[in-house]
Amino acid sequence: MELESIYQKLQIQDMNQMQKSAYKVSENNTDIVLLSPTGSGKTLAFLFPVLRNLKKDVQGVQALILVPARELALQIEQVFKAMGTDFKVSVCYGGHDKKIEVNNLTEAPAILIGTPGRVVYHLRNNNFDPATIRTLVLDEFDKALELGFHDDMEFIIGSLKNLSQRILTSATAMDEIPEFTGLKNEKTVDFLKLNEAKPDIQLKRVMTIPEEKLDTLFNLICKIGNKRTLIFCNHREAVDRISELLREKGIDRETFHGGMEQDERERALLKFRNDSARILITTDLASRGLDVPEVESIVHYQLPPKEDAFIHRNGRTARMNAKGFAYLIMTEDENFPFIKNNTPEESVTGFSKAPGKTPFQTVYISAGKKDKVNKVDIVGYLIKKGELQKEDIGLIEVKDTTSYVAVARNKVNPLLKKLANEKLKGKKVKMEVAY
Repeated sequence: MELESIYQKLQIQDMNQMQKSAYKVSENNTDIVLLSPTGSGKTLAFLFPVLRNLKKDVQGVQALILVPARELALQIEQVFKAMGTDFKVSVCYGGHDKKIEVNNLTEAPAILIGTPGRVVYHLRNNNFDPATIRTLVLDEFDKALELGFHDDMEFIIGSLKNLSQRILTSATAMDEIPEFTGLKNEKTVDFLKLNEAKPDIQLKRVMTIPEEKLDTLFNLICKIGNKRTLIFCNHREAVDRISELLREKGIDRETFHGGMEQDERERALLKFRNDSARILITTDLASRGLDVPEVESIVHYQLPPKEDAFIHRNGRTARMNAKGFAYLIMTEDENFPFIKNNTPEESVTGFSKAPGKTPFQTVYISAGKKDKVNKVDIVGYLIKKGELQKEDIGLIEVKDTTSYVAVARNKVNPLLKKLANEKLKGKKVKMEVAY
């Protein structure tokens, strides 16, 4: 395996220390338990050993990666594709078109990434042969148990009769690992307690009274300004309430919670990634596993009851040696044992100017991978027929049947008019602002 060429494709110099340790310890098919904080690079830490195990002359699924969330499956797929290998990878998860998944499994990928429920579905319907699987990764295993996937995972692992290696990852230490995982003589790589792994986060209390909590949040957003910010709530209702407030104030924002349809959730994350929105209001669903870049500020509109959840939320900022801020909106009568009394206070009085518009808007295109459309095609289409400059085009994401592209906000309306009757790769496509 040519690691150097993969580093170049990933635009990194080398593995970090945690990844190197996992790579070394997992040699000779040794089972490992990898404990490392959110944002420390666990995805690459298990993908390098997985890749080392893959054989080009083997037909069928060789590695299965089980994850607790759909978004995490898509993120891992993106990272593996960025490694630029010749191996096929597929994802399967609830809410995704089953026909597309079955077609993808007909010519079995070397790596299958999936949520437990959907993998069980494909196993029961004999859509892939578990006998060829040699490597199993249980990513964010503690979260998977927390979400109730115990029985599904037990069934899946019981179906894998020819495993050579098991890799289990977690962002928290576990008191006990269930027997069904089948770990044997495993070695633990623990990076949870290292000082250098601790993010550099400044905690600040923003004091308010219950009746003014929403107003206080708005003032805080005005003070933070146009920086990428995650706002955490304990309940979906609070997420939707805050979203409505910010909509009324003309602030670009996205929401993310379990009550939304899968395509809505994916679109919200996409627009947060591509700078169409710099505020994401969410439940703890977004506290782990999601690839949310360069979040400078975390706002706890509602503080979670447990310290673990608080730590995971804060792990979305100050990643990989960067600095970050976590603002805790609190009332005088609230008391949380994990919040120190000497946590400094932040005043937001007098801040009422809403952040300006984000630089990009997301444009939807009704064509994707199944139409043989790729990013290069879209860039050419937008420049040649849409008369955009390269700097007018931001992040492009191509899905199975759709694509999304970030376009400079002031160029979107003229672009849509110019392309109203144009064809992309000989096909008439629908284009509109993605809301």
